Amino acid sequence: MGVVILDGSTVRAFVGEEEVFNRSVDERFAALDLNGDGVLSRAELRRALETFRLLETHFGIDVVTPPAEVAALYNSIFDQFDLDRSGTVDRDEFRSEMRRILLAIADGLGDFPLQIVLEDDDQGSNLLQQAVDLEAAKTAAAASDK
Repeated sequence: MGVVILDGSTVRAFVGEEEVFNRSVDERFAALDLNGDGVLSRAELRRALETFRLLETHFGIDVVTPPAEVAALYNSIFDQFDLDRSGTVDRDEFRSEMRRILLAIADGLGDFPLQIVLEDDDQGSNLLQQAVDLEAAKTAAAASDK
């Protein structure tokens, strides 16, 4: 786990760097596309969502959630990603929804810097960490230009 200082402008700047954002999201997409067919199935996206521990609601203690409720939650999330209702999520749909999610996070963070604990990610695919790293690199570059 690492502690970072983050605000909405950091996340917005990351999303605004089209090339960096797309590369980061595409890497995450490729990692989730377990069978390499270029689209995410419900099962592939669900496997990824399960790592987010969306149903952990009591400070690190798992709660028992009825299977129908779990299925409804994951199906609802999948439907948000599957913009064309094809039954799979392609790379463009994934990019679009990840952009929307990150911009919603940015709006929620607002303009006041917050300390946030981010879980370490062996694959380096934590998008909020990448946003912080991009801002740090820009700051270092600007400082070295002076």
